[in-house]
Amino acid sequence: MTLAAFWLVAIPTVALAHEQQVIRFGSFLGGFTHPVLGLDHFLAMVSVGLVSSMVGGRAIWTVPSLFVLMMAVGGLIGRADIGLGSTAIETGIAISVIALGAALAADRRLDVRVVMGAVVFFGFFHGYAHGVEIPDIARPWLYALGFLLGTAIIHLLGVVVGEVAKRYDKGRPVIRVLGAVFVVFGLLFIFGVM
Repeated sequence: MTLAAFWLVAIPTVALAHEQQVIRFGSFLGGFTHPVLGLDHFLAMVSVGLVSSMVGGRAIWTVPSLFVLMMAVGGLIGRADIGLGSTAIETGIAISVIALGAALAADRRLDVRVVMGAVVFFGFFHGYAHGVEIPDIARPWLYALGFLLGTAIIHLLGVVVGEVAKRYDKGRPVIRVLGAVFVVFGLLFIFGVM
């Protein structure tokens, strides 16, 4: 009985979360806070920045830029809602957290082409999710601009953390541990625990 009461109270709150965000912050800031406050998106975005830093060279900027570009493409397609189910979208996002976290935990030299391919795939899923979730009361372009900028800033955070970590002996092991933690969170997302 208590569990049923919890769901009756929680479901409307979850369903209205994005609408409330837009009402409170406006379209741009509502979009900006979406990837920042959504743990699954946040972990994936930080991972993209960290992975691009670990690859190094031009990948530091090209990998996050490609992710943001594919997010924009996915967001446009998501806004049109071509019928990808929410389970497929959420699974794709969770797999992105797992795969990127595993890449960090493995601490192996990553082929930039493999990273770019993963970023194209994962960026699309994240963008599609954002596009579908744009609240009806939001101005879509402002909301999209907000979530793209929020994503880029989180990528930058990951790049900075990765670059600082590479300067210290214990930095890479810390990144490996972070990667393993991200994998655990990704698994929790897949199994619906979070």
